Amino acid sequence: MTAVKREQVEVAHRTVDVDGLRMHIAEAGTGPLVLLLHGWPESWYSWRHQIPALATAGYHVVAPDQRGYGDTDVPERVQDYTIKHLVGDVTRLIDVLGKQRATVIGHDWGAIVAWEMAKMYPQRVTGVAGLSIPDRFAEPRGGAATPIADVRATLGEAFYIVHFQQPGVADAALASALEHDPEGLFRRIFRTASGDGPGWSGMVPGGGTIVDSLADETPTLLDWEGEQDAKTYAAQFQKSGFTGGINWYRNLDRNWELSAAWRDNRVHAPALYLIGGRDGALALPQSQQLMSGGSGFLNLRETVVLPGVGHAIQQERPDRVNEVLIRFLQSL
Repeated sequence: MTAVKREQVEVAHRTVDVDGLRMHIAEAGTGPLVLLLHGWPESWYSWRHQIPALATAGYHVVAPDQRGYGDTDVPERVQDYTIKHLVGDVTRLIDVLGKQRATVIGHDWGAIVAWEMAKMYPQRVTGVAGLSIPDRFAEPRGGAATPIADVRATLGEAFYIVHFQQPGVADAALASALEHDPEGLFRRIFRTASGDGPGWSGMVPGGGTIVDSLADETPTLLDWEGEQDAKTYAAQFQKSGFTGGINWYRNLDRNWELSAAWRDNRVHAPALYLIGGRDGALALPQSQQLMSGGSGFLNLRETVVLPGVGHAIQQERPDRVNEVLIRFLQSL
């Protein structure tokens, strides 16, 4: 196995206008365009190890703070965070960057945006990769009419996705924790999501908050954490708050209705799925279907499971993830 070099590459930052949304982007390199879309609760910074590696491999790599995050605008209305808005931001960003097409790589919620974009606008996608979250993640099952009804019926009111539907509740709890111990909050988030951590059930304790569902903080850093990481995330969320990101979840039912026109489209672009072996999402039926060939894909190049790795896959095992991503990109 060949190690992927991570050379010193200068990452530039700027703000671009995406149909009136001021979007912060981090970018490096020249060549074919590769977009890196983060998940919750993260930012462009979750791709800090991938940007220089992919740029060195010969690509123009762009990682935005998506709407509601970091230095990008935070619209006030819940309905400003639908899947049409999120995919529209990405397609317009490609235009702003002067390109017709891009390879779109997403993690967590960013993976959902990447999969949906590949079905909505196949002509704009050179290749698509999803990390951690499979296609059709929010598809209701068991006769449920909507994704939230499905989650509520199977996992109850205490599951975090249902808990997030309460206006302002999770937002306030996270904001309070951020004010009380900003770096400690993100160290707890990291530990909870990590393959080295206790695992996360996603269940909010009775009478508690989303913060109470997180692992306890310990003074020892995880092997993959840097001293600066929690500080960086804390500073970003002190600026943006948590409501924008949580509003993505509050549109799950609305997204199911909006996506009726394209959700059964097959993914034509070359595709990759990458997930950690200790990521709870691996047990989802949609993940298992992808691992067995992905019936909704016409050109699924590879599925990769990294043993012992949790949800924050590109931060936990950056060199291994970079190797897989570069192999995929070079195959296009």
